[in-house]
Amino acid sequence: MNKNLLMKICTCFGIGYSPMLSGTMASIAGLAIYLLFLRQNSVLHLVLVLILTVVGFALCGKAEKLIGKKDARQIVIDDLNGMLLGLLFLPFNLYLALAGFAVFRVMDGLKPYPIYKIEKCHGSLGIMGDDLLAGLFTNIVLQILVRFSCFNFS
Repeated sequence: MNKNLLMKICTCFGIGYSPMLSGTMASIAGLAIYLLFLRQNSVLHLVLVLILTVVGFALCGKAEKLIGKKDARQIVIDDLNGMLLGLLFLPFNLYLALAGFAVFRVMDGLKPYPIYKIEKCHGSLGIMGDDLLAGLFTNIVLQILVRFSCFNFS
């Protein structure tokens, strides 16, 4: 694969080159994609998460080698995908989506067990795995919130 295309994909078309908080910027991009295109279409949402997961695992290790640094900050496809996973199969509500963004950033930043263990892995597993787990944990928290909250999120 062309190195330029590989880096465009892994950096989410340049978001990863943001001078500050590239992972947060990619998470915001994931939130925007959800709000604009996916909020009413769970099938498309699931398909996009699956495609990004496969592509991320296939390419992130190669991008890491090109950059020459473990889990380089420029590689943000994992943050985008983790954010999208965090919002999967939830009823649409703007406040719930914003809560999802906050929970995902906290999970990604604090890296509770076993997220920090996965992050230590080399290559694509270390890059993609921790954000997928953070997205999964986010989704679990939000699903519980929706089901047991006195707020109406549907």
